[in-house]
Amino acid sequence: MRKPYTDTNRFDPTGLPHALPAQPIVVGFSGGLDSSVLLHALAALPAARAHGLRALHVHHGLHPDADDWAAHCQQVCAHLGLALHIARVNVDHDQGIGLEAAARHARYAAFRAQLAEHEVLALAHHQDDQAETVLLRLLRASGSDGLAAMQQWRELAPNTIWRPLLDQPRTALLAYAQANTLHWIDDPSNAEHGPDRNFLRHRVLPLLRERWPQAGAALARSAELLAEDAQSLRSEAAVRLTGVLASDPATVSVTALLAQPAPWRARLLRLWIEQQGLPPLRGSAIVIIDSQLLHARTDAQPQYRWQGVRMQRWRDLLHVGIEQSPLPSDWQAHWDPYTPLQLPGGGSLRLEPAPAHVDSALLVRARRGGERIRLPGRNHHHSLRHVLQQHAVPPWQRAGLPLLYAADGELLAAGDRIISARWQAWQDQNGTRLYWDQTHAAV
Repeated sequence: MRKPYTDTNRFDPTGLPHALPAQPIVVGFSGGLDSSVLLHALAALPAARAHGLRALHVHHGLHPDADDWAAHCQQVCAHLGLALHIARVNVDHDQGIGLEAAARHARYAAFRAQLAEHEVLALAHHQDDQAETVLLRLLRASGSDGLAAMQQWRELAPNTIWRPLLDQPRTALLAYAQANTLHWIDDPSNAEHGPDRNFLRHRVLPLLRERWPQAGAALARSAELLAEDAQSLRSEAAVRLTGVLASDPATVSVTALLAQPAPWRARLLRLWIEQQGLPPLRGSAIVIIDSQLLHARTDAQPQYRWQGVRMQRWRDLLHVGIEQSPLPSDWQAHWDPYTPLQLPGGGSLRLEPAPAHVDSALLVRARRGGERIRLPGRNHHHSLRHVLQQHAVPPWQRAGLPLLYAADGELLAAGDRIISARWQAWQDQNGTRLYWDQTHAAV
């Protein structure tokens, strides 16, 4: 049952036209109060419709009424004259992160999959959501980046997230919905006190408001101020990171990193991981990396793993990337170089631009030991093993190198880093180049 509205706050949508992005807008529409208000307010704006306003409903399949909820969203959009896409997802219960987080991951994966290029995703998070997020992250001992909480604008590469209601309390949205006789879904799971966010919503924040009525607004304002601080620190971190990166952006110099104060080391490591497009580090990761990798003996090869990613120390460098299995020792394939060759476990070989003609077939296979190659400017063949050592190719990457052979059995290239004299001459003659694309900077 909905409680009668008594608050005097009102949501005034007249400010929305000034904030509208120029790109098409897709509203993440659950059918609940918040997204119903956002969709209704945007649908009333001719400019939003002209830009291509539409809605996206993610069907998690977790509740018996999930089909009815999707049907409700369809009816609302039909009434508003808006297109709706329903994306059905499977929530992985076995990720070890809890059902709520797993559902969120599935939802954002659906957003990424369904958004067209340059579309903006509009989400209905409001001031109370922001206050809950700040409290949650305080209790998880987050730093300024985490306490900055949700931002009104955030990248969801290659798209953008827009949260136009972030400065509005939920009471204001409720007043708008009642004034406009909107109908919305009440998810019964939101009333449960078990989940952390629900406990804060139903037990903690009401208690805080008894003493400090503006507690929600104050927490949200703190998030804004911390976001400003975090941005300043991020700008400085970006400058400092350039001073510790090696020639390969997936590597950093241990010596240069250790020259930074400990708090900056932590921030640089997190920014580096983010720039590589990898999952963020766990809370305790920095301490482990600092003690076990950065301060390890130079002849050791310690590593740290998380979520399918491996960070590896080798000599004076830290390497990071998605873990990738070595090529099967007996694997080989004939390659038509007019099209990319997909490699086992991910990645590919390609020539760019495609050559006009290839005189003979090429063979690609895994390393088996004993290979020899003649490098540009050399008269004799050299052991590939020694060449890889001289080029500082880490041991774990050598087993994944695809070797390119000519039809007569001569080794032409190892990945795209070690090129023979014969292959170099052929590339120059045909105006093309060999590229070894990996899924990430694999380690």
